[in-house]
Amino acid sequence: MIKAIPKHVVIIPDGNRRWAKKHHLESVEGHKKGLETALEVVKGSRSLGVKVLTLWGFSTENWERKPLEVRYLMKIYAQFFKNHLRDLVKEGVRFNWIGRRDRVPMLLRRVLEKIEKETAKNSQYVLNICIDYGGRDEIVRAFKKIVSKKISPSKINESLISSFMDTAGQPDPDLLIRTSGEARTSGMMPWQTAYTELYFSKLFFPDFSVVELKRALADFARRQRRYGQ
Repeated sequence: MIKAIPKHVVIIPDGNRRWAKKHHLESVEGHKKGLETALEVVKGSRSLGVKVLTLWGFSTENWERKPLEVRYLMKIYAQFFKNHLRDLVKEGVRFNWIGRRDRVPMLLRRVLEKIEKETAKNSQYVLNICIDYGGRDEIVRAFKKIVSKKISPSKINESLISSFMDTAGQPDPDLLIRTSGEARTSGMMPWQTAYTELYFSKLFFPDFSVVELKRALADFARRQRRYGQ
């Protein structure tokens, strides 16, 4: 049994396209398999005691990918979340969309906002999905909101800034996991992850599993978190 389960876990699910290439498949097949893995991890994390799970689905930089791939991703995300809406509601999951909302296709936007609305009163488990998300972009958006409210500079502190971030009201991440062997956070929640523990898995995300998640949680449990003290 794992002790000291992190309350909030962030996963950067990297390696879908490389997994597909390794298996001589089109990149879209890697994204499909990645979504299957994501569903398994979401359910597994709940059973292990994680209260908040954040998954990065599409970054602000991903718009630079081939238009065909981007359109495909937007389409399968819309269908995937539409298919699992009832499960999220029934299982007490509160769903949050993290990221910009002005560039996402209307079909996907409507699906994500509908899920947010229908799960808003749930409290057993929080699932954050980052779509059109970038850490610096989130900070810029937060400060634009602060400026628009004409808040006095003397009243601006860390707590106030946190209240304008996309994760307002949620605990900061305890553990960030990145798959595919890449050892960087790529701007995932730079404000919130000041004291977050990091775990880099060598597995491409389609090969990630609850077993590998347990390894990451066990590694986290061995850490000594001193928060600079």
